[in-house]
Amino acid sequence: MMTTGAKARRGQLLSTYGIGGLFPSETTSYMIVGLDEWQENRARPVSEPRLARSLRVAELKAPPAGTPRDVPVIRFPLTQVCPNPKCRRIGSLFELARDWNIAKCAQCKEKPLLTPFRLITACSKGHIDEFPYFRWLHKGAAWGEGTTHNMQMVSLGRTSSLADLVLKCSCGVAPKSLDGTFGPKALAEFGTCNGARPWLGAESKQDCAETPRVLQRGASNVWFPAVRSAISIPPYSEALVKLVDKHWVLLEDLDPIPQKVLENIAKSSNRKHSAEDIAVEIERRRGAEGDADVSEDALRREEFSALKSGRKENGIESDFVCLPMPRDSTVPDLVTHVRKVTRLREVRALYGFSRLDGVTEPGAEGLCDLSRNRTHWLPAVEVIGEGVFLALNRQMLADWAEKPFARDRQKALQTAAGRRAAEFGRPEAPRVDIVKVAVHTLAHVLIDQLSLDAGYPAASLRERLYVDDDMAGILVYTASSDSAGSLGGVASQAEQKSFANVLDQGLRRLSWCSSDPVCIEVSASGTDALNLAACHACVLVPETSCELNNTFLDRALLFGTHEKDQESEGLFSSLIARG
Repeated sequence: MMTTGAKARRGQLLSTYGIGGLFPSETTSYMIVGLDEWQENRARPVSEPRLARSLRVAELKAPPAGTPRDVPVIRFPLTQVCPNPKCRRIGSLFELARDWNIAKCAQCKEKPLLTPFRLITACSKGHIDEFPYFRWLHKGAAWGEGTTHNMQMVSLGRTSSLADLVLKCSCGVAPKSLDGTFGPKALAEFGTCNGARPWLGAESKQDCAETPRVLQRGASNVWFPAVRSAISIPPYSEALVKLVDKHWVLLEDLDPIPQKVLENIAKSSNRKHSAEDIAVEIERRRGAEGDADVSEDALRREEFSALKSGRKENGIESDFVCLPMPRDSTVPDLVTHVRKVTRLREVRALYGFSRLDGVTEPGAEGLCDLSRNRTHWLPAVEVIGEGVFLALNRQMLADWAEKPFARDRQKALQTAAGRRAAEFGRPEAPRVDIVKVAVHTLAHVLIDQLSLDAGYPAASLRERLYVDDDMAGILVYTASSDSAGSLGGVASQAEQKSFANVLDQGLRRLSWCSSDPVCIEVSASGTDALNLAACHACVLVPETSCELNNTFLDRALLFGTHEKDQESEGLFSSLIARG
């Protein structure tokens, strides 16, 4: 474990370089270690009781920041290469540098900085290890006792492919390139995965029967974060609730609570809240947490209800202000409610990660632990912003979903989902909800149009979908953690005339794609063929903006297709037909 001068934003520790992920820094590479080694006392609490309960921890905390020792790392991979053309030695850090902490080649007079080897190995259960470069070169070779092995990695200089990188050894074995290392069974003859979990320590290996895969060190499938988020809604968005949550670890098991403790907590709030108010809130929370549903679906239902009900501003300390807006007569009947969300707080918590497959289900095989032993807290960040919410007529959507057109599109996506599940060896794929696909596609239309009208880049906007058998809604909000997240540009588009224009222009503009008729007529597209009519020229958005990684999208559900009997089958076909 070591400290460095490398820097990252708190949000990146959940989305890009989190625990078990690789952090590139100048000429080297590090891996962020587990929560056991973090300085918890420097981690500021992030109040969001609903989300903490759903993840079954006592509290959430922001990653510590301010000193080089806040988030410890280890060097990974340890396999290093000397960049000096006259040297090009390859070996472990200690072999080349004679020091575990200074990554400079001790063999060269100039002592150049070593660079980490570009290949690593990983398996679908999350284990990660060094690439077996010695065994790759010496496979099937024999050598006498006492033979030395001074290895080099030489670039032939013709291309940048792996076939151009050749391993050599002083023992006289025939040189061999790295070509073919990415094959799914390239390492099969070297045995099964050794179960290494370096982010939790060298002693935390697990038994594993998987065949490891070779990956580029900077590949996107080396680390997939498992993040759950929640919107702060009343009463959890109020100052009194946040004050009680701050002291909840102390208060939870005190019964009765001494009056002196209540007075001290009231005093810490500068007397903004009385001891009596604090006592009432403690009792309310105990009752609310008794038999509360803490599932992801329950979180969404509560948020949908709060957004639909609205909330007027009640002091500057409230984190949730949602104002009902009059609905313009030109807005389609499918849209039943529009809300101007002028103040919004989202909390995102990291509860695990995976490799290769992107597993996110809690408890699923392949979802990796963040610590050796279960901790009472998880890392989280909060984002303050604003947005637009709209609720849709669920009955109209249900009636439309029963039409032959919608059913045929659902079958196509269900087939693709089943094929993907079979390829990954998973149980039967969950049922594809064609209503959710349609609502999801509409959310992308709104993101695309709001990025033009509100002055935000699309990557600064996020969607939050509320779809089940009883509800249908979309929240598009700012996802930026800096001042650009709360300038009011998105919320202003919820005004009566503005929203009517946003919806109308977005639908009309994306009813045609520059790739049509190919786009609208395609039978499968996107990752694992989980999209139908969707491409980068129409409804695909930046990955950070989409909850479903740009999958389960179909523009035809909104506008129909070019076939005569399907032109009027889309949810908004009549709007487009009116011109």
